[in-house]
This record gives sequence, structure tokens and C-alpha cells, in this order.
Amino acid sequence: MQKQIMVTAVGDIVAALRRIHLVGMLGWQDVRQRYRRSVLGPFWLTISMGVMIGTIGLVFGQIFKSPLTEFLPFLAAGMILWAFISSVVLEGCDCFISADSIIKQLPIPLFVHVLRMIWRNTLILAHNIVIFPLVLLAVGRPIGWLGLLGIPGFLLVVANLTWVALLLGILCARYRDLSQIVASLLQVLFYLTPIMWMPSSLPRRAGTFLLDLNPVYHLLSIVRSPLLNEWPSQSDWGVSLGICILGWMVALVLYGRYKRRVAYWL
Repeated sequence: MQKQIMVTAVGDIVAALRRIHLVGMLGWQDVRQRYRRSVLGPFWLTISMGVMIGTIGLVFGQIFKSPLTEFLPFLAAGMILWAFISSVVLEGCDCFISADSIIKQLPIPLFVHVLRMIWRNTLILAHNIVIFPLVLLAVGRPIGWLGLLGIPGFLLVVANLTWVALLLGILCARYRDLSQIVASLLQVLFYLTPIMWMPSSLPRRAGTFLLDLNPVYHLLSIVRSPLLNEWPSQSDWGVSLGICILGWMVALVLYGRYKRRVAYWL
């Protein structure tokens, strides 16, 4: 029985990956539709993000008495990555609900809608990441080759976010109030994670709880540290990889068991 559940889940995911061209087209259309008839299109998000990073960087840099050459790139990388992570988690809650008309009419794999949402937010991230090298140039910091190590880190982050979105998509299709709880928890997690403050400003004991036990911190670090020309720690990679394996096992079991009920819950 357990084997059949896993086969059902993996079969749908493989079928969705075979329609990757459909995923690309739907995700691209989502971005175009959102900014239709806009002059700058998704670059409005980039401008908004750039203004926010500049404002928060100047204010909080003074409050924490952190040098702008260190704090501003740290803040920029953190804010850009957090915007991607939080958008995927929030939109993951509605990935099946927002596609209910397609799910009820077309027999395409459900996992297509998860990949579509991931691809849409990756396109927006590609616009926002332009801010980071501009910030480095503004503060006079060089762009190191170590930044390339952020690519495998980003792929591991996407792998983690994919199972999170799949899991939340199923649960939120059944329990609609759950998306509001997730939104509230994300706000709390934003303040508990070193994005607007630096880990070095924490006392050692507080760091054990807010850093070591915070999975989002480890996910951010495997991408942010290389961008800042620093090596991510082995614990960052270990925790991120462990969460990915365990998360996918749980998501596949739940997906295989309840995949056929999603259409009835919509």
C-alpha cells in the first residue's frame, strides 16, 4: 500500500516534469498578465525592493552601528532571498486553489501548478537579484568567484521550497484557514531570522536558538554567504540537505495518499 502511494506521487511528478515546456509557458504568462500594459513591468518590483533596501539599510545601519560596507550587502542579499522564499511559501498555499478551473477541466498533472508557481517566482527573483551587484558597487566591495557556489545552494533552496509548496498546497486545499496561519508565522519568522540584523549582534546563548535551530537561517546562508564572498558552514549544508530529504519523504506520502481528493476539495 505504501509502495503504491509513493508510485502514484512520483508518477505525477515525473509526468509534470515531462511537460516542463507547459510550466515555462504558464509561468511566463502569469508574469506578463500581472504587469500587462505596465511600462516597466516586473521591474517595478525591482525598483520597490531597491528603495526598501536603501531605506532600511541606512536606518538600521545607524541603529545597529554597523558599517554600511558590511550591512548593506548583507541586508540586500537577505531581503531579496527572503522575498523569494516568502512568496513561494505563501503562493504555495494557493497553488491548487488558484488553478481550480484548470484542474477541474484539464487532465494535466497537479504538480504542474506547483512548478508553475516556482518558475513564476524565479523569474521575479531574476529581476530583483540585479540589485545586489549594484549594492556591491555602491559600497565598493568586489564580486568574488565564490559567489558561483551560491548556484548549487539556490538549487537546494528551490528543492526545499518545492516540497513545502506541495505540502501546503494539499493542506490548504482541504483547510482554507491554514493559509492565514502560514502568513502570520512567516511574519514572525522574518523577525527571528537574521535579515534586518546581523548574527554577530546576538549574544552566544540567543544565537543557539535563533540561528542553529532556525532552518530558514541555514537555507539563507547556503546562498547568501557565497554572495558575500564567504564560505557557508558544513552545518548549513547538512541541515538544508537533511530537511530536503525528510520533507520530500513526508510530502510524497501525503501527495500520493490525497492527490485524487484535491479536485473534490476545490
